[in-house]
Amino acid sequence: MYASIRDDTVQSAYPDIITGLKALGLSAIEANFTRQVSLPSLTDKTVFFPVTTSAEIAEYKKHLDQYNVKISAFLLANNLNADDLEDELAWCTKALRVAHALGVKAVRIDSAMKGQQELPFDVRVEKFVKGIRALIDATPDAPVDMGIENHGYQGNDPNFLHGVFDGVGSSRIGMTLDTGNFYWRGHALEKTYSVIKEFAPLAKHTHIKNINYPEDKRNVAREMGWEYGKYVCPIPDGDVDHTIVVGYLRDAGYDRDLCIEDESLGKFPLEERKNVLIRDAEYIKGLAK
Repeated sequence: MYASIRDDTVQSAYPDIITGLKALGLSAIEANFTRQVSLPSLTDKTVFFPVTTSAEIAEYKKHLDQYNVKISAFLLANNLNADDLEDELAWCTKALRVAHALGVKAVRIDSAMKGQQELPFDVRVEKFVKGIRALIDATPDAPVDMGIENHGYQGNDPNFLHGVFDGVGSSRIGMTLDTGNFYWRGHALEKTYSVIKEFAPLAKHTHIKNINYPEDKRNVAREMGWEYGKYVCPIPDGDVDHTIVVGYLRDAGYDRDLCIEDESLGKFPLEERKNVLIRDAEYIKGLAK
């Protein structure tokens, strides 16, 4: 295993990606794959490299190699219940093809869908399965893994996740396992550990975050998202013990990144954010050894 960080996370504390990576002693990022089919510059947060053609992909690879930076995963903010599903799937397919060309092992798939809370459970599963199968069928020559993030309303529902995995039936589909989101969903801490352990064998990529709830709220069921903005915290300071979580991942044979996604940074002044991320990075690098 190795430590990585989301591009948006590092740029919330540093002027650009490469400055932050050097300060944190990291060399890998999760990169946002934009709707314009572009990827972020390491040196200027206002610049994105187009990656539509082979020549453009080669130019971006040269940019990564120049700074010795690896992309651990792409982040897709997809919607598998989009009004124009054909266009949505075409964009996702481009992402998988670009990932394959750059040697990126996984693409984060957003579990959220338009109208998800109004749709019956079976319909939601069916739509998601159909979308993922279409992506697999479209990319036999670009067999990049897809990791559904346990994110939001339906992504943190183990029944939904099992329904999708069982329905797709491919080793290319698994989890972007977010270590804080099952806890955010309202699961008690003990339940959070058991669900993380259950899904660890399906991990293709991770997001690492944490929450520090009051003691009397840790091992009880809570309302989804209860007081998250108040209690989200730096990764080493939260209730989820990542030595336990990383143990589950290691036992499952996971050997990819532990990706820092500290959502507490907005609670701190800019200069303090750097110190928060330095602590996060040192903690995660220690766990990844």
